[in-house]
Amino acid sequence: MFALKNFNMLTLFALILLIAGIALYIYWVVRYGVVYDIGIYSIVIVLVLSGILGILLSLREVEEEA
Repeated sequence: MFALKNFNMLTLFALILLIAGIALYIYWVVRYGVVYDIGIYSIVIVLVLSGILGILLSLREVEEEA
């Protein structure tokens, strides 16, 4: 289903998005002490979901029809 042999620049970019989203949220909580903030949620959700979907789509194996 998923293969690491398909790891490419798109996968790396998606991984960076995922890490950036998590790091941004942790930074925001440590810096401002605010956990429940809809503004930071909206940014973090876009980054994290883009990262997860990018990783899943870039690592999936394409099945060829015979």
